[in-house]
Amino acid sequence: MTWPLRPRAWPLAITVPLLVAGLMTAVGSAISSSVLARLADDQEAQLRQLAGAHLGSLAVALAPHLARQDVWETFDVLDHARQAASVASTRLLIVTLPDAFVVAASDPMAYPVGTALPPALAAHLDGADLAIDDGRGVAWSHRLIGTGDAPLGHILAEMDMAPLLAVRHEVLRTLVVTNAGLTLLLAAVGYGLVARLLRPLRILDAYVERIRSGSVEPIPARFIAEESSEFGRLFRRFNAMAAAMAEREALSARLADEEKLALLGRLASGMAHEVNNPLGGLLTAVDTLQRHGADDAVRHRSTALLERGLRGIGHVVRAALVVYKEPAGAGALSAADLDDLQFLIAHEAQRRRTRLIWDNRMPESVAVDGTAVRQMVLNLLLNACRASPPGAAVVLAATTSAMGVSITIRDEGPGLPMDMAEVLASRGTAPLPQGGRGLGLWTVGRLLDRVGGGVDIEVGPAGGTAITLTIPQAERRPRHAA
Repeated sequence: MTWPLRPRAWPLAITVPLLVAGLMTAVGSAISSSVLARLADDQEAQLRQLAGAHLGSLAVALAPHLARQDVWETFDVLDHARQAASVASTRLLIVTLPDAFVVAASDPMAYPVGTALPPALAAHLDGADLAIDDGRGVAWSHRLIGTGDAPLGHILAEMDMAPLLAVRHEVLRTLVVTNAGLTLLLAAVGYGLVARLLRPLRILDAYVERIRSGSVEPIPARFIAEESSEFGRLFRRFNAMAAAMAEREALSARLADEEKLALLGRLASGMAHEVNNPLGGLLTAVDTLQRHGADDAVRHRSTALLERGLRGIGHVVRAALVVYKEPAGAGALSAADLDDLQFLIAHEAQRRRTRLIWDNRMPESVAVDGTAVRQMVLNLLLNACRASPPGAAVVLAATTSAMGVSITIRDEGPGLPMDMAEVLASRGTAPLPQGGRGLGLWTVGRLLDRVGGGVDIEVGPAGGTAITLTIPQAERRPRHAA
């Protein structure tokens, strides 16, 4: 799994342990610095105290010999002092006169008697009583010999700081290991706790995703029993919402089935009327042929009547098959496909005494979903016939452009109500109307959303509604991310 570089986009199960680790690292660094600083101060204080006591006793022992400038006795005192020294492994002792000339040193080869003390060491005679160089691992301490305004000289000690620095390094390693262990332990504990806290959210996210994919399922009772706090209440509310959605989907399906059955009933009645009307004339023509078939004129008129009647019945049957049976070339719509709808609404138009004005300027074929378009237009035409008063006109105008097909259905009724217009304009996303009212418009909206089309609704000030469907061609249909 690849996470983006933005920390805000990281999962909580990762962010929280990282924050815990970061805080522990900061706290551990602060504590380590404090401990090391306190250790260094304590070591320096102890070293200053021990060095001061050691050099103070040496100054008392060296004062008589330095007053007589007895070099050998001075050497003897330094030698005994160096052998008995326990202050941070004293490596060098130097006794000088007030002018920094060497009187005696524990290493006479490096610092001969009567020579001037090197400037680097002479600087320690005028500075603090203790100077530490951590980089080189050494410390210098000095003490005046003699009292009064005219001191007899100085004693300078160079001490090895390696043991003390080793103690500091050991303490530092211990702190680093301890802090790292505690940080990893707390980060792991934080990860486990956050994963446990987020488990209900993951369960809820999984079932919400199922709803988004079209499967409404309640959260099982075993998950609710495990969560007795706020998440338990959230799960129960989610189940109540899922039950309401399932009930709504069932109601939608039932209303859709009822609307479909009602539409099929009207169409079946219309088809029966359109088929039954020419049947009487066909039977009359057959009877005439049986009685007067020898007469050429009678035979010609009768066969012509039979042909027209059979063609009319064929048109009605073919129109029903085109609309309600998915043909092999369902991806295209032709002008003849729209013209066939006249036969399916002819009975409704006659029953309502409305006139059909047909203005179909479509070419032979357009690359749109022909089945969905015919179903939408058929629903709107039937609604227009029912909404129009007797003697009014229902108009269909169909044109094409480079973008797709534009079909307008116009009636002279009182005007489409606002709530019904919203059902159609929402393209099937608005809630279903109560009692099944407007379900046909809701179905048209769903089909329109399926083909990626648009709708424009115009209601005149004195009544009348014009609904224009715009259906893009298949290659121009907008593609939406899931």
